[in-house]
Amino acid sequence: MSPDATKTGLFQGGPMRAIARNLGWMLASRGVLAVLSLVYLAIVTRTLGVNGFGRFALITGASQALATVVGFQTWQIIVRYGTQHLGAADRDPGQKDSDALRLARLFKACGLLDLASAVVGVILAAIIIRTWGEALGVRPVHARATMLFTLAQLLSIRSTPLGILRLRDRFSFAAAADSVTPVMRLVGAVGAAVFLPSVTGFLIAWGLAEVLTAAAYWAALARTGDLKLLFARGIGVRDVVVDHPGIVRFSLATNASSSLGLSSKQIPLLLVGGTVGTASAGAFRLALQLAQALTKVSQLLARAAFPEIVRAVAAGGLARVRQMIMRSFLMASVVAAFAFLIVVLFGHPVLTLMGGKEFGRAYPILLWLAAAGCVDLVTVGFEPLLLAANRIGATFIARLVGIVVLFGVSFWLSPSLGVIGIGVAVLANALIVAIMLGVATRALLTRSAGAA
Repeated sequence: MSPDATKTGLFQGGPMRAIARNLGWMLASRGVLAVLSLVYLAIVTRTLGVNGFGRFALITGASQALATVVGFQTWQIIVRYGTQHLGAADRDPGQKDSDALRLARLFKACGLLDLASAVVGVILAAIIIRTWGEALGVRPVHARATMLFTLAQLLSIRSTPLGILRLRDRFSFAAAADSVTPVMRLVGAVGAAVFLPSVTGFLIAWGLAEVLTAAAYWAALARTGDLKLLFARGIGVRDVVVDHPGIVRFSLATNASSSLGLSSKQIPLLLVGGTVGTASAGAFRLALQLAQALTKVSQLLARAAFPEIVRAVAAGGLARVRQMIMRSFLMASVVAAFAFLIVVLFGHPVLTLMGGKEFGRAYPILLWLAAAGCVDLVTVGFEPLLLAANRIGATFIARLVGIVVLFGVSFWLSPSLGVIGIGVAVLANALIVAIMLGVATRALLTRSAGAA
């Protein structure tokens, strides 16, 4: 789809239609992931048992948390600042001061930022595994496989190609690349269960899935023609700050905010492992995996809406954005209520079917985590709007306060309630973040309505 066609679709067909189209492609991918994830998780839990799965969950959770902390959400940077350059008639970066040149600098800067953060992450991972590996559940026999998995997690760079695909409105390509993860995890889980039924075997399988997913993203980028733009010779990145005033502040703030937000999904698992033990961590992880399906839906809605909100805000269409936010709020509320009902009715049978009776005891935990996921889903439109309107500080403060509440409630309730206390803390975190983002969003929309 051409940039002009995208803009026409935005203002003639409406941003909600564009969001629905984008979301449709991502849901197609995530639908495959949701179905296959139930199968491969059942294979892992049945093969490793509650203790082995708990150890596997702690290792992968710690690795994902590290990748989240050091990684920049460069896809947001590309969408936020690349939109203004889509009017270029061609993709030749050789013309001085052309939109194509500025876009090439932006792509290259984001790619280098991804690479630098990956290198920092690898160094930190080596130090952490060597120093605190046992505390994180990494036995010496698993150390090499854990490091290999972490390397695969960190070096499988795909945020930059993801951002370019979303900027170009190629959500179908991104959906196809995303689908590689569940397919390869399923294949890897079967292979590990047959040939190497251990934590190490499944870590290798998960690492290969990460690498192949990243390869699929880069292959998709090659099909769009943007790979040549990204690796165009003779183009430095020094002027990217001049091209895009405020990009450094936006990059740092979105990194901090997203790190806090995404880490809040991994920290509870690590708290369970550190305070209660690996067996409880296994049950908690399986419940978290099911509950995170709701969180995934909210993330998909946010990612589908972000490019359209950026375009609408850039065009001065805050009145239209107000309607979008209200519609998304109402739609998400209905979906969240229906989803929670499904969890209440079918959560226990699914947990038992996937992991056995030992995992059935995670049902009360699942209810708290699912409630938190529903809160995230209802307020899904708030953060993309604040980011598009450069209200980055509000999102960071909300996430920071949410993390403080998460730790505070966890340490307050876990001595008496155990894992349930940490589940309550996850819901408290979601509520606090939702309230603060909602207040900031209302203030922004009220101010814009008054200015109009």
